[in-house]
Amino acid sequence: MSSNVYYVGSEPLTFERIEKVLTGNMRLELTPEVAERIRRCRDYLDRKIEQQDGPLYGITTGFGSLCNKTISPGELNTLQENLVKSHACSVGEEVSPVIVRLMMLLKAHALSLGHSGVQVITVQRILDFFNNDILPIVYDRGSLGASGDLAPLANLFLPLIGVGDVYYKGKKRDAIGVLDEYAWKPVKLKSKEGLALLNGTQFMSANGVFALMRAFKISKRADLIAAISLEAFDGLIDPFMDCIQRIRPHKGQIETGEAFRALLESSELIARKKDHIQDPYSFRCIPQVHGATKDAIRYVSDVLLTEINSVTDNPTIFPDEDRIISGGNFHGQPLAISFDFLSIALAELGNISERRVAQLIMGLRGLPEFLVANPGLNSGFMIPQYAAASMVSQNKMYCYPASSDSIVSSNGQEDHVSMGANAATKLFKIMDNLDHILAIELMNGAQGLEFRRPDKTSPILEQFLKAYRREVSFIKDDVVMYPEIHRTVAFLRRYPLE
Repeated sequence: MSSNVYYVGSEPLTFERIEKVLTGNMRLELTPEVAERIRRCRDYLDRKIEQQDGPLYGITTGFGSLCNKTISPGELNTLQENLVKSHACSVGEEVSPVIVRLMMLLKAHALSLGHSGVQVITVQRILDFFNNDILPIVYDRGSLGASGDLAPLANLFLPLIGVGDVYYKGKKRDAIGVLDEYAWKPVKLKSKEGLALLNGTQFMSANGVFALMRAFKISKRADLIAAISLEAFDGLIDPFMDCIQRIRPHKGQIETGEAFRALLESSELIARKKDHIQDPYSFRCIPQVHGATKDAIRYVSDVLLTEINSVTDNPTIFPDEDRIISGGNFHGQPLAISFDFLSIALAELGNISERRVAQLIMGLRGLPEFLVANPGLNSGFMIPQYAAASMVSQNKMYCYPASSDSIVSSNGQEDHVSMGANAATKLFKIMDNLDHILAIELMNGAQGLEFRRPDKTSPILEQFLKAYRREVSFIKDDVVMYPEIHRTVAFLRRYPLE
């Protein structure tokens, strides 16, 4: 088997495998065994439709509150195409290419598990789009996260039937024109296939996967920057010692203590005699606060891994049990609650970061007020703290739990919805703010450390600061600050973390 190919459905998805697919320019393919699994389920469904006397939801009936409307055998294919067309109601901002690619990967994986009743050609065409960088245009609003992500998934799969728009070779194109270039005929959806494509949590899951991959990095970045701030503030190592973590052994707290001891190893500053016996909470309680966020990230990642390796469309087909069940696996509540939890956990990294910034500019412990040698003439780092405070406050607004809301839809048939898509998309607003808040903390921490010279921090942090100073200089007199913030954000996003 080729090392540049990922075989969809042949193994469970993990974050590492997904990242490798996305960054390694890998092709997606089906093994013969997986193709047979898909085909076997489809063959069972075809036989069942022929033999069944009563209605099968979404297969021989309408959808939602129209579930009591029977569809004639000759109209079953039209029913599925109409479903995709009518449900393509996503609006707002265009979803980024990486999310679109993730949606295709996650949907192909779910369909390959053999409980959705789709044709092999339907899954293969999704893989063809992925492999040839044909990206359907999807918008970020319109999903209730209950019957799955109906609207965005409809936009995603319109091009399979030759309708809608795609990005191809950097240009916006009609889907049918791109299909013609490859001599591909539009997929003729059979019974149940439209539902299989549109039901499911792949929009919120794709957003969640991408958010988690960023969250892993942000958590490490927050530790590194906080360690610099601790050194600039002439803080104490005692709250990070192993003994105190062991007697309150939350895993994230233990990990944070370990991380700081490693980051500060061989530091002259941390080892020198201190005139104070205690630090403010924003420094002293870093293991507890950053650690709780680590634990939240871990919990949400477990929920998400379960979700992306599940069958989430409806109805669900069980050939071995000879059952077709109309259930609720498309309901996004597990994700909605988890994403709201993650929002709170990530926002707290910004909340405590801004408090460390405030401590650094107060003129405490031998540091000049606002971290400039001539305060008064210079405002120094006065206003970056304002900007951080503004973003911290905005993140509190984004922490409103989307999962606590529900609006009745489909004439009362779909009477409780998760709002998981809203919970997922607001994560990015929080993380974008957090990138900027942490950048402001780095600017302040790095500035403060210069006033501790000639004493040095640890080799790890000195190496990091040397790379940072190649792009953002020490500020002696007032400068225009926003370019410095932008450069710091860009530096942090590029800097490799172990």
